[in-house]
Amino acid sequence: YYENYYLELIHKYGEKSKCDAFIWGKELREKYHTLFKLLQEIDFSAPGGDGSHTVLEVGRRIFEKVAKDLSSTNGLSNMGSSVPLLVVSSSCGYHKASYFLAVIFETGLGVSVDRKKGLLYSLVGAQGNERLAVMNLGYKHYQGINNYPLDLELSYAYYSNIAIKTSLDQHTIKGEQAFVETIRLMDDELLKAQTKENGDVFMWLKHEATRGNAAAQQRLAQMLFWGQQGVAKNPEAAIEWYAKGAIETEDPVLIYDYAIVLFKGQGVKKNTKLALELMKKAAAKGLPQAVNGLGWYYHNFKRDYRKAAEHWLIAEELGNPDASYNLGVLYLDGIYPGVPGRNQTVAARYFYKAAQGGHIEGTLRCSLYYITGNMEDFPRDPEKAVIWAKHIAEKNGYLGHVIRKALNAYLELSWHEALLHYVLAAETGIEVSQSNLAHICEERPDLARKYLATDCVWRYYNFSVSQVNAPSFAYLKMGDFYYYGYQNQSKDLELSMRMYAQAALEGDSQGFFNLALVIEEGNSIPSYILDYLEIDQALHSSNVSLLQELYYRCWNNSNQESISPCSLALLYFHIRVFWNSILQSTLIYFVGTFLLSILVAFAVQYFQSLS
Repeated sequence: YYENYYLELIHKYGEKSKCDAFIWGKELREKYHTLFKLLQEIDFSAPGGDGSHTVLEVGRRIFEKVAKDLSSTNGLSNMGSSVPLLVVSSSCGYHKASYFLAVIFETGLGVSVDRKKGLLYSLVGAQGNERLAVMNLGYKHYQGINNYPLDLELSYAYYSNIAIKTSLDQHTIKGEQAFVETIRLMDDELLKAQTKENGDVFMWLKHEATRGNAAAQQRLAQMLFWGQQGVAKNPEAAIEWYAKGAIETEDPVLIYDYAIVLFKGQGVKKNTKLALELMKKAAAKGLPQAVNGLGWYYHNFKRDYRKAAEHWLIAEELGNPDASYNLGVLYLDGIYPGVPGRNQTVAARYFYKAAQGGHIEGTLRCSLYYITGNMEDFPRDPEKAVIWAKHIAEKNGYLGHVIRKALNAYLELSWHEALLHYVLAAETGIEVSQSNLAHICEERPDLARKYLATDCVWRYYNFSVSQVNAPSFAYLKMGDFYYYGYQNQSKDLELSMRMYAQAALEGDSQGFFNLALVIEEGNSIPSYILDYLEIDQALHSSNVSLLQELYYRCWNNSNQESISPCSLALLYFHIRVFWNSILQSTLIYFVGTFLLSILVAFAVQYFQSLS
């Protein structure tokens, strides 16, 4: 209703260069109460050309109200009335609403599953450059799930789009961005480290920083600048700590960080002269990134490529990936001192080295080489191209903001908000959000059953183990589901062993323990899984030998300084083997004695008969 009426309203105003007043009757006001109230709050007289900004503003306000309502206590129970409003918001060009709708229909969040509508709104959101919608499409085409065709080239196109934006977004300190942190809900230590501006961790760091502790000043500034560890982003406050630390403590990292914000004018007025002095000071203390920073200065401000190259070569020897990338750019642009013309091959090698060090632009360039296959050292490999582009896209700050909202809601026991935002993040393909969401659905099965039409636990642990960075506990979960059966899912012994084996390869002792139990229960492990685990079948042809190897690896991968299930299992195994050997020896002794006694008796009887 809202969509049709509002589009008619837009059409009516769009027909005239000068709009007449539109009278809202009582019936219309009651029927479109929320929309009417929102329109009352907007200043339509504000200058804006064709009025498109006003339409977008209407969409934004509608979305923010809906998002607030859905995040409240029992907010998901309002999904039925929220969907029409989200449709209006999407129609107004506010595409965060489009992504919400895509996820709502794909997962059945408070509504019936409708995959066609889910795809439709994903495409609408992606066309509107909504980052999460683009990532959702990239992920679904990468995995070929939910009726999305497996298409690595298309997946790469979506992921590389966001990867490029991620590189640009990092230079923008404003907006709803947060540092993407990998925090698992089962990690109690990391959860305890989350804080607020009035939290104990933050207050202790602030106390230490005020006393001149350089490490505390560094951490405090980073938390405030990037919005880490639960602290709200506050670049201005961060810069104050960078400045204080640079002046008071002479710490090279703080001096360098302050120099960078002065060079770029991020949250502070540009001051190139002071920035250069600080950069030289930090470089003199041997800080690799500061040496690279001097090269950047000579390249960008002085166009002195010889000095730039000299500094970058030194920084690269010190292990700085930025320097490797910068040297690659010199070769690519054909301005490396003493080397005539462009050399793309050498440039690509430097980009690869930078990518190995986690450099965003270096990784992006390498992903492009892999998708095209037109470089000597980079044979065409679409899957690797997707993985590399995906890795960068997942660092996007706007995605980090959603993940942070989900975590904060979980810590505050705001279950509806936590479920909503973890679903939004999980559908973009973020593994940690997928396993965290599955964990929430295990913690609150009542919530999952009531508001999600899909089987949350099964869906998101399945998604998790399909990722290249899946945690071992997710493999163990899926292994148990396949071994014992999970609700309507049938048992699959071989798949369960594959999951346990993958967990074992990740260094999880429980994986080896579970494989041993599979053998103990009378099953055999397929040869290809043993090969996968690098277990020599010639040396371990019997079950006894194989059990010993599995229990030993279980013990070897566990904490050897304390008693663990693996150490107890290994001890019990050796006791059983020893006891069986004793029993076997005793049995042979008694049988042998018995037979010998019979033989002696027969011999005596024989000789007696002869006599």
